[in-house]
Amino acid sequence: MTLDAAYTSFNESELGSLSVGKKADFVVLDRDIMTVPFEEILGTRVLTTEVDGEVMFGSLERGLSP
Repeated sequence: MTLDAAYTSFNESELGSLSVGKKADFVVLDRDIMTVPFEEILGTRVLTTEVDGEVMFGSLERGLSP
């Protein structure tokens, strides 16, 4: 979905996939909201937020550790 949007705006060399050298916006959560019981989703905490490939909140190292 994101690669198609990047391609349409002629930005596929910079955006659209998680690849080395590309910009990225994403969050790291403390649980997998696709697999936890519905009741637990609202208790999810954001560990890390990245915008344009730069950490804006938290730290990537902390966010990826179990």
